[in-house]
Amino acid sequence: MASNQQSNQKKRKLDNNDTQFDNEKEKNAKVTRMEAPRLCPYLDTINRQFLDFDFEKLCSVSLSRINVYACLVCGKYFQGRGTNTHAYTHSVAESHHVFLNLHTLKFYCLPDNYEIVDSSLDDIKYVLNPTFDKSQIALLDKSDKLSRAIDGSMYSPGIVGMNNIKANDYCNVILQALSHVTPLRDFFLRETNYAYVKRPPGDSSYLLVQRFGELMRKLWNPRNFKAHVSPHEMLQAVVLWSKKRFQFTEQGDPVDFLSWFLNALHLALNGTKKRDSSIVYKTFLGHMRIYTRKIPPLELEESQRSELLHTVEYGETVTQSPFLYLTCDLPPPPLFKDQFTENIIPQVNLYTLLNKFNAVAEKEYKTYKENFMKRFEITELPPYLILYIKRFTKNTFFVEKNPTIVNFPVKNVDFGDILTPEVKAKHPYTTYDLVANIVHDGEPGQGTYRVHILHRATGQWYELQDLHVTQILPQMITLTEAYIQIYELRKEANVENGDSKNKKNT
Repeated sequence: MASNQQSNQKKRKLDNNDTQFDNEKEKNAKVTRMEAPRLCPYLDTINRQFLDFDFEKLCSVSLSRINVYACLVCGKYFQGRGTNTHAYTHSVAESHHVFLNLHTLKFYCLPDNYEIVDSSLDDIKYVLNPTFDKSQIALLDKSDKLSRAIDGSMYSPGIVGMNNIKANDYCNVILQALSHVTPLRDFFLRETNYAYVKRPPGDSSYLLVQRFGELMRKLWNPRNFKAHVSPHEMLQAVVLWSKKRFQFTEQGDPVDFLSWFLNALHLALNGTKKRDSSIVYKTFLGHMRIYTRKIPPLELEESQRSELLHTVEYGETVTQSPFLYLTCDLPPPPLFKDQFTENIIPQVNLYTLLNKFNAVAEKEYKTYKENFMKRFEITELPPYLILYIKRFTKNTFFVEKNPTIVNFPVKNVDFGDILTPEVKAKHPYTTYDLVANIVHDGEPGQGTYRVHILHRATGQWYELQDLHVTQILPQMITLTEAYIQIYELRKEANVENGDSKNKKNT
């Protein structure tokens, strides 16, 4: 009996050793399965020409946004990688094996379900999520190096076309223009600058910041697979946050979009009324004084009107007002045709329009029952000044477009001439250079928009209209029907132009 018990104990020990050995083998097998192999036999099936990461990251079958993978063979998006997922089914049915997780940026081979680690795939990661460090950002305005897309086309980073999905050209021109405002661009090229921003739960405004940053990085990506970018995800965030006020299926006004977008970005970055609270206010915020006086009714007698002018109600009031852009009013176009039965296209100088803000010129504003006279005095100029040239006026029946051509210089626009001596003394620099010029072509309520952009590294001007990018002479820019202009403050000595800042010490 004792010998039988000893033999049974030995058998149990052997069995335990066997099970332990089997468990160790299973663990080792799991470890080897979890370890990412360095080689994959299907890497040559990747087709980079079909890859497009600009569109919304959702499954093409279930429309789910969770755990989405991109097939690197056909470019389609599918959910999951388990045995019952759409990505697994696609890999088996189509023999497409290489997939990329759009969130973790990891590559997998399906249906074998192992991770792929290969340095030859880094270019795909960079196209999906471009990154910039400080040294790269510092060289953006100095490097004139061209980049080559997969199809062989050459492009300059930052000067790339944007896809017009249906009627979003009014958004495209604003996004293109803002992408060349240096402080704004540099801020959004580094995701760490706005990663700390926290919004209340359920607030989707941060999505606007995130999508704008992604678009900036894709526009300036020197290693793009194609020479254009689609703003689809950016516009989806705009539609969501604006509650469908701005859509890419209906034509809109770039000024309305610009005003809303700058304020929405400012609020999404937790901006306040202080100038340094966000990059938007640091770049575009200026201040002015508005002098307002009420006009007595014309039906009153002269004595009664003079008495009213001495009352408090009809006295002049002064208010301080911040601004992100200045509205310039065009003179009315001629009503009658000339002797050749053709309308003469009128012209006006930019400085004539700017006299509205010299604290002397008055303009009448009407409400439904009262009239006011207002004059404007700029008290603080921003680093980047946006001018809105008001071309469209609404009357009872339709919208009318003013075709007046504005004559403006591309460089050395001195805004010091419209400042009062007290304000001018506080501004060491007042000379601005044009950075972007947005133009409207066609009839009011219809037509198209295009934008002229300055490439700082080469000094060359480009015309961008959706996917079309062409070079243009600066002399041709001044002949267009300018609608919105962005000027950059020059902070260097310019004695030749008689800049007021350089004369302050003389």
